[in-house]
Amino acid sequence: MVKTNNDTYKMIGGFSLLMVALLISHSLWADQIGSVSTKFKILGANDKIVIEAFDDPDVPGATCYLSRAKTGGVGGMVGVAEDSSDASISCRQIGPITLSEKIKNGDLDGDEVFKKSTSLLFKTLQVVRFYDAKRNVLVYLTYSDRIIEGSPKNSISIIPVKAWSN
Repeated sequence: MVKTNNDTYKMIGGFSLLMVALLISHSLWADQIGSVSTKFKILGANDKIVIEAFDDPDVPGATCYLSRAKTGGVGGMVGVAEDSSDASISCRQIGPITLSEKIKNGDLDGDEVFKKSTSLLFKTLQVVRFYDAKRNVLVYLTYSDRIIEGSPKNSISIIPVKAWSN
């Protein structure tokens, strides 16, 4: 008989809660704006295109809208289906933008501003940001990756940084 103590159970429980919190936090970064069905499924939810909006955490006044494929069916309903790598992005200035020195000098180029799990394990949809100083433009790139093999499917959007006026 294997003897365990309460500390082992506490450690396992704490680790489990941390993993659940991390998974939930990535899912809560975006507000769902709407969705449309693309394929009827007899069992479970239909396949859809989901539209989500998220604010750049480092650039107040910058918001991106992301449309992405969401797999339905029983697998999608229980969270084990893998979503396709198809996504599109459109970003806009929605308020005054002030760029930090780290963004202006390129230190934060390629920084992840959004990430969403698109399968049970190992596949994510990401949005990263770059700053084109010559043109004073923020560039957002969305793409899908896996631990073994990512996808070349991608989309970009830009926000010209301008003085804000309503």
